[in-house]
Amino acid sequence: MTYLSGHDVPVVPAGMRFRALLEKKGIMKIPGAHNGQAALQAKDAGFEALYLSGAAMSASMGLPDLGIITIEDVCFFIRQIARASGLPLLVDGDTGYGETLNVMHMVRAFEDAGAAAVHIEDQILPKKCGHLNDKKLVAPEDMAHKIAAAVKARRTMVVVARTDAAGSEGLEGAVARARLYREAGADAIFPEALTSEEMFREFARRLPDVPLLANMTEFGRSPFFTANQFQAMGYSMVIWPVSSLRVANKAQSDLYRTLALRGSTEDMLPQMQTREELYKTIRYYDYEALDASIVATVLPKADDEERRSNAA
Repeated sequence: MTYLSGHDVPVVPAGMRFRALLEKKGIMKIPGAHNGQAALQAKDAGFEALYLSGAAMSASMGLPDLGIITIEDVCFFIRQIARASGLPLLVDGDTGYGETLNVMHMVRAFEDAGAAAVHIEDQILPKKCGHLNDKKLVAPEDMAHKIAAAVKARRTMVVVARTDAAGSEGLEGAVARARLYREAGADAIFPEALTSEEMFREFARRLPDVPLLANMTEFGRSPFFTANQFQAMGYSMVIWPVSSLRVANKAQSDLYRTLALRGSTEDMLPQMQTREELYKTIRYYDYEALDASIVATVLPKADDEERRSNAA
């Protein structure tokens, strides 16, 4: 299977495929994929949707997650992940890259690049990772305007409103904002950096019948919970945003340290993806077979070759 063959490309819009998964029974498990190969590995593991984290994109570019990357930077990642995997992709839209018109431009650009869903947060720039302190928020009404703008601009894209209010305004403030964002048209709500099982449960209790997204990031403020535990608390989706990048970065660090120390990578071979594993992941042989099939269809017949030889 390759994206180069028209029959291998999904014909149903990505947003509609994401909605269909969201409506299925059980919680949507959405791992982060920081590039095309990670997306293929997640797909091969059986996942049906993927997440693209702003922190992972920024870090992979050697930058902090402070709202530095641009819409076009993100579209580069969206295109490679959507193209490689064909899976519906939820994308971190940060603060929307500006005000209402900027949000609308972001939504159209992301959707054109292949995104299925986007979440927008209610911080002001420079925004911070949701699990850091001293986050500053926009007025709830201003954020509601952004959500309404995103909904107006989208074709089939799912719009998720993220609120970072729990840390500064408490659960009451976060719930009030979530209700306003839902009224503005948000398809789902993402309460960031809740700090206990009780908070997760209470947030869900106060927003019945609203699809909720949970963030299971490592080294953050939220305790560890499994997907099934989040489902029992009332959540419809869970993301693991930066896990793939963290594992890959740790492995790369070990590699470079070993290479600098010993001048050889031989000791790292057991930890490496083999050439065969790499080729299998990126569908190398499918591309070869596709190329061979096209070449075979245009080879001249033997009698055509003979006539050309005689004419010469």
